[in-house]
Amino acid sequence: MRQQRRIDALALDSYQRAARVMLANHLVTRVHPDRIALPLVRRWATELREDLAELFGYRLEVTETTARLYPVHDRLDDARPARSVNDRVFDRRRYAYLALALAALGRAGDQITLSELAEHVADYASRIDGLDLSTERAADRDAFVDAIGWLGARGALTLADGDAGGWASDPEAGEALYDIDRPVVFALFRPPRALQHLHSVRGLLADDTEQAPADQARRVRRALVERPVVYFDDLAPAERALLGQDRVVSEVEYCTGLRAERRAEGVALIDTSGRLSDTRFPGTGTLAQVALLLIGEIADTVLDIDNPVSRRPAPGTDAEDLLAQLDAAIPESSVFAPLAEDIETVTTTTEYPAEDTEPVSYPFLAHTWVAGTVTALTDRYGATFAAQWQADTGALTTEVLALLTKLRLLRPVPDGVLVLPALARYRGAVVTVRVRKTEELFVTAAETSGGTRVGGN
Repeated sequence: MRQQRRIDALALDSYQRAARVMLANHLVTRVHPDRIALPLVRRWATELREDLAELFGYRLEVTETTARLYPVHDRLDDARPARSVNDRVFDRRRYAYLALALAALGRAGDQITLSELAEHVADYASRIDGLDLSTERAADRDAFVDAIGWLGARGALTLADGDAGGWASDPEAGEALYDIDRPVVFALFRPPRALQHLHSVRGLLADDTEQAPADQARRVRRALVERPVVYFDDLAPAERALLGQDRVVSEVEYCTGLRAERRAEGVALIDTSGRLSDTRFPGTGTLAQVALLLIGEIADTVLDIDNPVSRRPAPGTDAEDLLAQLDAAIPESSVFAPLAEDIETVTTTTEYPAEDTEPVSYPFLAHTWVAGTVTALTDRYGATFAAQWQADTGALTTEVLALLTKLRLLRPVPDGVLVLPALARYRGAVVTVRVRKTEELFVTAAETSGGTRVGGN
């Protein structure tokens, strides 16, 4: 790594902050993720361009108004969906409106009204089977405004006048005018290959057949910065050896400023800065707190020698099923046949069994046990939970399991969950509940925000 020899120790923290910003956001503009990010990245543009290419195989383009990182994807990952400014996860309709809005903005001038943009998107949507945008339907307007808000948060659109919320409530009475930042619009959608030339989504993924040591090392480094935990059992045999090398891991530590935590089962980068992780854990909020409470219950059950739990090997990856579903959704009419690339549909996986050993097995817990435990936790601590979860333990269980799955602490199977090794890192969770005295008639603002406090080691 060249920059390790060139960056002054006093400036190293600044360089590492710039690297974390780019790895976390992929697009940096004058306003996204904040106003200090772009000047920071521009200061280190040369060093970052060289290091990100050498370590991860990523391409970085920096202009006066944008910094765009073009990553290499080794697998499909649904753990980081687009979210609205209100933290609403994008569904298929919102993604479609977002793509069509980008297409319309690419042909627009310097300004556009929200209703005019909606007309363009509605026209494009009418040409796609199963998709439309009707401004008479509130659900369509809300989805469209979420897509426009996502663009606005990244600086592609800047509100010049009016209010998008007013238009969403009543398009006849409300309106909004936006300034268009064309460099940001063009930087947002730059696929590595022309989508019209692909028969399969596999064409957007990295070629995992390359056996050169440098390519294998890049795949390992990409896994370290893209996954919460990298387990040895998820890697090919040659990549496992690389993950065990101090040099490969230390290069990522130096670039990001994060600390690698090495265990027998794998390696995780610990982000105490909060600038690389999209999900902080442990964290605040009911879901994070219940997740920690559930981890404590799981750990106690798994470690109970008097009532040992059953163990199961992890099932095969479902990546091929997801690839097949996405390929089946590609409209053949949009593929430009003369230049289309045929992608071999060989069976590939991102998980590899250990060589000459029994398959690794993990503690198994049934759905009934998990649901019952969350219900018991709600009965005990529910008064401190957010109101929306107190009366819906089923949804609470689903969301908590989704969070722990995203963090690679649990793995869902059809009839339960498998407990992954990294969960043990949080088994020492401590819960403190403040109980208000019944005679207290008035409380301070600070006291009203109190509740269950959960901390992990």
